[in-house]
Amino acid sequence: MSDDDHAALLSPVPDDDGAPFWQYAARGELRIQACADCGELRFPPRPCCPHCHSFASEWRRMSGRGRVWSYVVPHPPLLPAYAAQAPYNAIVVELAEAPRIRLVGNLVSGPGAPLNSAPVERIRIGARVQVVFAETDGVCVPRWILDRP
Repeated sequence: MSDDDHAALLSPVPDDDGAPFWQYAARGELRIQACADCGELRFPPRPCCPHCHSFASEWRRMSGRGRVWSYVVPHPPLLPAYAAQAPYNAIVVELAEAPRIRLVGNLVSGPGAPLNSAPVERIRIGARVQVVFAETDGVCVPRWILDRP
C-alpha cells in the first residue's frame, strides 16, 4: 500500500471526552467511561451522564471479553483505500460486563495480525472474543480475536 493510500485509511480522531479511551488503549487497557455519581457506563464518551445528568466521570477497566453482536464483510470494500485489505470484516462486540456497550472493530487471527487475517467463515454471531490492540497511524485501536479459536 502506498503512503497516499495509507493516508486515506480511517483512523480515530480523539476529542477531549474520548482522549482517555485512546490513552488507556495505548497501554493495552480497555476502559469505558462511567458516571462517578450513578455508576452507569457510557459509550461513546461524553461530558454528561444521560441517566442522572452528572458531569462527574471515571474510567473503568473492562476484562476485554465480549461476544460478536453483528458483523459485515464488505465486497467490494466500502472505501477505495481498503481495496488491498479486502475482504475484511467489521464486527460489533457486546462487552461481557456491559451488554449495552458495543464497540466496533475487526476480528483478526491473533495479536499483531493483519486486518484481513481471520477467515470469514469463522465469524459467528455470539462468538466469544477477547480484545487485542494494534497500532494504526500512531493510535492503538482495539481489535478482537476469538476467545477459543
